[in-house]
Amino acid sequence: MKVLVTGGAGYIGTELVSLLIANPEVDKVIVYDNLSRPNYNLFLGLRLQKHQKITFIKGELLDSRALRKVLKDVDVVYHLAAKVTTPFANADSHAYEQVNHWGTAELVYAVEESNSVKRFIYTSSTGVYGSSKIPAHEDTPPDPQTFYAASKLRGEQHVRRLINGGKIDTFLMRCGNVYGYSKSMRFDAVINKFIFEANFNKLVTIQGDGKQSRTFIHIDMVAKALNNLLTADLPSDVYNIVDRNLKVIDILDVLKELIPDLEFIFINQHLRLHELNVKVNPLISDTLHIRNDRSLKEELSEFLTKFSF
Repeated sequence: MKVLVTGGAGYIGTELVSLLIANPEVDKVIVYDNLSRPNYNLFLGLRLQKHQKITFIKGELLDSRALRKVLKDVDVVYHLAAKVTTPFANADSHAYEQVNHWGTAELVYAVEESNSVKRFIYTSSTGVYGSSKIPAHEDTPPDPQTFYAASKLRGEQHVRRLINGGKIDTFLMRCGNVYGYSKSMRFDAVINKFIFEANFNKLVTIQGDGKQSRTFIHIDMVAKALNNLLTADLPSDVYNIVDRNLKVIDILDVLKELIPDLEFIFINQHLRLHELNVKVNPLISDTLHIRNDRSLKEELSEFLTKFSF
């Protein structure tokens, strides 16, 4: 099986590619990435015997000619490439539109013209639901409230053409806030940012009053779910990949247990920031084998051991 991973050098991509090259179902993995972050960690530490399975192509989503060329004989496409900058999700709307909306459109057009692609997997975001105190689920009407979320939803609309077409197994996977160690990890993600500050500064900065809740999932669970989706028996549809809903203050309480001398600073404490809870879909948990048997404290304790000092 020949697999293409757009954005394969990113946070989720690095972990997914590692699993794919170890997957006996996979003969070749093509990573298509423009290295815009920039991030070169994907290229470090692969075992020699697995190098023959992986190929890297530096390219842009808006380069339609390059996309059509790279899709030759590809069986499965994972579309992870996106413009993602959490703290500034309402800045630079043009960049979000270009990459997340029109870049996805170009890829879908190319896939539609391909004669080989049999399965298409798109990673979207639970951010498309917007803000809600009532737990969201797959049938909850989207209400994106940032440029980032709006651009991901517009990308979804192009992917839905593949679902409606019925010729290609198509999965639109909305991920919660991803956290956890990876050699390509993002430090703008909320838990990753907190644990970095806690470890090195013993001081965590919180926006708002800390009572806002979000939906989260560990990077290992996301990568495992996507890897298992390669051959999973699921109907083409929209699915949420989430694990737990947490208030920011709950995360801080766990960090305080692990680092007793930790201090907090609240900024704009008078503001009540938006919150979003999302229901865990048992079909996804069971079919993709991603039930979590670890507590948040266990996960964060292990996370802390990954730092050099």
